[in-house]
Formats: sequence, structure tokens, C-alpha cells
Amino acid sequence: MFTVNVTHLGAGGISVSFPQSAGEESAAPAEETLDEGPSPIAPELKELLWGFGAFAVFLILMRLWLVPKVKRGMESRYGAIQGQHESADAVRAAAHADVAQYEAALVGIRAEATARIDAARGELEATRAARLAEVNAAIAAKRAAAAAEADAAHQAARGQIEDAVADVATRTAELTVGRVPDSNSVRQAVSNVMGAAS
Repeated sequence: MFTVNVTHLGAGGISVSFPQSAGEESAAPAEETLDEGPSPIAPELKELLWGFGAFAVFLILMRLWLVPKVKRGMESRYGAIQGQHESADAVRAAAHADVAQYEAALVGIRAEATARIDAARGELEATRAARLAEVNAAIAAKRAAAAAEADAAHQAARGQIEDAVADVATRTAELTVGRVPDSNSVRQAVSNVMGAAS
């Protein structure tokens, strides 16, 4: 039967021993130390060189090509945004100017409309006053004519009334006194009474 003894020696490595059976002579030394090989944690020099070389190439590519390209893109985008802001400001200023011009035109139109309304109102008032004066003059003329006609009719009727009253007074006096009074005296008395009454 063959056995192998493995012993861990700490930082020194691993010790492997092969015990021999009783009749065999030892062909190898009793203990043999194995080499561990490269460390799995510590990188080798060529890996460091390759990593540093790749990093240097990537850094040079970024510095010479990628960063300027990104920077140019950012600057062009910033310029485009700035141009859009300036264009929007210009459009806003133009809109404010248009609104101000519209409001000024609206104020002018309102003032002109008010002036036209006032002028039309004044003209209408003058026309109404002139027409009213004409109508009043026509009414006054008709009233004067009617008054003249009424006065003429009154004067004409007054003579007839005086004659009728004189006849009645004469007849009454004749019936009362028994004799016919003087017609001129009766007419004079009737005329005086009617003149005082009017």
C-alpha cells in the first residue's frame, strides 16, 4: 500500500512526503517542496504593460479625437440653442411691437369714431333745431292767421250781436216803459257795455 502525506507550511508552500514501505530503499529524499507558481492576485509585468498601453492609446484617442468632437458638438448645439433663443426673443419683440401698433391704431380709430359720432350728433342737433324753428314759425304763422280770422269773425259777429242786443233792449224797454226808446242811445249803451266786457 502506498500513501502520500501533504503538509501545509504556511507562507513557505506545501510539503509532500511519500512514506516508504519497510523493504524499499528510498530513491528520493524524504520531503520535497513544491513551487506555487504565479500569484493569482498580483498582476504580471506584461499585463501591466498591456493595460497601460491600452489606457495610453485610449487616452490619446480621447484627447485628440473624441473630446474635440464632443466639444464641437456641444458648442454647435449651444450655438443652435442660443440662436433659437435670440430668434424667439426677436419674434417676441416683433409681436410686442405689432400689439403696440395695433393698440395705437385701435385708439386712433376709436378717437376718429368718437369725433364722427360727435360731428353727426352736432349736425343732427342743428338740423333738428332748424326744423323745429321752421315748424314753430309755421305754427306761429298759422296761429296768427287763425287769430286774425277769429278776430275778424269776432268783429263781424260783434256787430250782429250788438244789433241783436240793441233790438232786445229796445223791445224790453218798450215793454217795460211803454214807449220806444231812442235807438241811437240804446246802441251807444250796448256798445259801451260790450266794449267794457271785452
